[in-house]
Formats: sequence, C-alpha cells, structure tokens
Amino acid sequence: MRKIIFWLLWVGFAVYAFVFAPPDQPDTFELIKNLSTGEWEEINPMIISLFNLMGVFPLIYSCMLFIDGKGQKIPAWLFATLSFGLGAFALLPYLALRETNPDFVGKKNAFLKLLDSRITGVVLSIPAIILVYYGLKSGNWGDFLQQWQTSRFIHVMSLDFCLLCLVFPALLGDDMARRDIKNPILFWLVTFIPLFGPLFYLSVRKPLPDDTQEEIINEQQPAVS
Repeated sequence: MRKIIFWLLWVGFAVYAFVFAPPDQPDTFELIKNLSTGEWEEINPMIISLFNLMGVFPLIYSCMLFIDGKGQKIPAWLFATLSFGLGAFALLPYLALRETNPDFVGKKNAFLKLLDSRITGVVLSIPAIILVYYGLKSGNWGDFLQQWQTSRFIHVMSLDFCLLCLVFPALLGDDMARRDIKNPILFWLVTFIPLFGPLFYLSVRKPLPDDTQEEIINEQQPAVS
C-alpha cells in the first residue's frame, strides 16, 4: 500500500504539473536564469526565497537518503542527485521503490560522517532561516499569488516544496530506528512543522554508530597470545 501511494502521488503530480497547472510563460527561461545567476533586482523576494529553499531541501533529504541507501538495492545517490533539479519528481520514485530499512550496516566514510553530523543540520538551518525571513519580510504576497495562478514554473515549484514537506516522514521512522530514538513526540513534531521540523531533527539526532558488525564481533573476542 505504501508503494502504491507513492506511485500514485508521483503520477498524479506529473499529470497535474504538465496538464492542469497554469501554462508556461514566455519569460520562464529568463526568470530561471536570473534566479540561478543572482540577478534578483526585479524579482519578488518570495520567489527568490522559494527558489533557493528548493536547493536547501535536497540537501536535507541527502542527509537521510545516502544513509538509507546503504541498505537498499536501488542507488539512493542517483535519486538524491536528481532531486537538486527535479525535486519531488526524483524523490517520489525512490520512496516507492525503497524497502523498510531500520538498520545501518557498514562503516561510515567521510561523506556519510558529514551528512550524519549534527553540525550539518545546524549549518543548513542558517540559510533556511535567512531565506524564510527574507521572503516573508520583503516579499509581495499579491504578486506571488498572481504569479502562482498564471505561471507553471511558480505554481509547480510551490507544490513541489509542499510535497517535499509532506513526504519527509516516509524516511523519518527508519532513521529514528537506526539511532534507537524512541520518541513519538519528536516524530510528530518533525512531521507537522514544515522545513524547520526536518532541520531541527538533523540538528539534534544521535549520530549513527561508526563500527561495522565485524569490528564489534572482533572486539568481543578474546585476544590470542
């Protein structure tokens, strides 16, 4: 049932984005280019904030996916990488294909240690707070609503952000189990607070053990003289 739900979400989102969402605007490519290159003078700060948060969210998911992928038959790195350009379009298939994985087997390399670090969660929280504050303080809600209703890019990007907030708990339960975190209040807190709930979790979660099963067994065996 879980897999069916994620496949239906993926198909439904794709159909809506390309069939029912507002049409493309002639200036969409120019808008994306200006957002990507920092030429923001004439762009609504709410759109600037949302566009950049869509770069922060894949980093949040990467802190979960690369660790989760250690026990999966599918390459999590591929979906995590594609999510930087495709957002939920890339992540929903992974969530549909993955198997429940409450264990971590293996040794953390330098990259996994970085993603597993609480410091990474804190570092990601700083630009997220700045972007949200900037968008809410300086943004034009009326202009954003008008563009949301008329521009496919703005419309779909907004829904993509909402989907990324919605499906994060699909990885949360297994990640908490790997760390032996038995706190339902934390689970629901992270689930119901968009963006900052996941960031808070990354900033406070216990690190994964750094020993392989083989090393643990070797430590338990008496030394041979």
